[in-house]
Amino acid sequence: MPKKVLLPAQPLRRLYEGLYALATPERYLFTPADMRALVPELSDTAYRALLSRASRDNKLIRLCRGLYLFTPAKANLGLVLYHAAARLRANAFNYISLETALSDVGIISQVPINWITVMSSGRSQTLVCASFGTIEFIHTQRKAAALSEHLDYDHRCRLWRAKPALALRDMKVAKRNLDLIDWSVANEFV
Repeated sequence: MPKKVLLPAQPLRRLYEGLYALATPERYLFTPADMRALVPELSDTAYRALLSRASRDNKLIRLCRGLYLFTPAKANLGLVLYHAAARLRANAFNYISLETALSDVGIISQVPINWITVMSSGRSQTLVCASFGTIEFIHTQRKAAALSEHLDYDHRCRLWRAKPALALRDMKVAKRNLDLIDWSVANEFV
């Protein structure tokens, strides 16, 4: 009887098997570079085609350029924008501020739906993250050491968060619309 030759698993299957092994509810966002090691033999063109194919069957959702969400990981989808911001700008100083921070403490009564504002030492940029919403990065030249007493770390969001007084200052510096601010509440924090 001839020996049975075992063919290597199909690249898409290997990609999924690797992602199932790596993913958790806390780790569910992957860059193309993260996943590249799971199918190293593919050419760059074939790898891009593989990611495109994986996106079509909804196991991988392309959040934005350079970041994918692995849906079987069962992540808290309400935090996706925050986690994506932290992952996309991991090498920059970032903190939740402006309308997002002020809304969370009730200084702005209107809650931004599917939109977060993050101050960043990186460049200003607005990123649409599939159906999850938008991340707005606003450039700041301020250094972390100068702001340390005005920031708290938010473990759930994986980002620093501005205290209300800093978020109000950021609103003025960034020339944001101040009409939504409830000054009777804001004055309690200043």
